[in-house]
Amino acid sequence: MKMSGGVEWALHCCVVLTTAEEPVPATRLAELHDVSASYLAKQLQALSRAGLVRSVQGKAGGYVLTRQPASITVLDVVEAVDGAEQAFTCTEIRQRGPLATPAESCTAPCTIARTMARADAVWRAALRDVSIADLVQGVGSDYGPGALAGIGAWLSAPGA
Repeated sequence: MKMSGGVEWALHCCVVLTTAEEPVPATRLAELHDVSASYLAKQLQALSRAGLVRSVQGKAGGYVLTRQPASITVLDVVEAVDGAEQAFTCTEIRQRGPLATPAESCTAPCTIARTMARADAVWRAALRDVSIADLVQGVGSDYGPGALAGIGAWLSAPGA
């Protein structure tokens, strides 16, 4: 399964937003990750349309998570950014060419379509089983308990 780079950016932003006590401007998130502010804004808008983050207007505006991190799954973020379509689309190639299988013989998906559908379901289930809270815990395990606290401090520092 191939995902866009926007998924990575959106997941990192969701993790980072768990550390913020105030809304975080998109430009500050872009600065933190050293990424394009305009491209990141598109990912944040996708998260907002999906109801995962909320944009707060005004001088102290920015983005906040709309739900507890434990209730936002990695799949929620992937589908917000890249869409919910299945990775594989069967085009019934078996019904083409000089030895085409007649349409009336194709009443059920073929083994290739069934295999791809199972793979998609397993992939989605794996992403559904991991929450933003799980990712936060993983960051703490990977980089130590102070890593996210340091990010939170940076986000709230003057100039934010």
